[in-house]
Amino acid sequence: MAVVADWLGGACLVAGALLSLVAGIGVLRFPDVLDRMHAATKPQVLGVLFLLAGLALRLRSPSDLGMIGLVGIFQLATAPVAAQMIGRAAYRSGRVDRTLLDRDDLASR
Repeated sequence: MAVVADWLGGACLVAGALLSLVAGIGVLRFPDVLDRMHAATKPQVLGVLFLLAGLALRLRSPSDLGMIGLVGIFQLATAPVAAQMIGRAAYRSGRVDRTLLDRDDLASR
């Protein structure tokens, strides 16, 4: 059973590292703020969660699992809020090409 958990943990670590790499490449390569914001949040959060799951499968001690759970919860809580604030600041500073938007909820504000 421990061998299976170790292999599964290793697979989660590799998947998380690859998703984080893809997120970093997306931040560097995407052309505008909204695309970069998407790359910085979606695959990065999933990559971090995979890394945390891999760590949890490898470490298995209750104190480590508690800390890993807290890190995962805080990551899920802060990444969307940070993306919202970055997107709003970019919109207000005029760095968003409004012709690319399907719907503009902030236009009347």
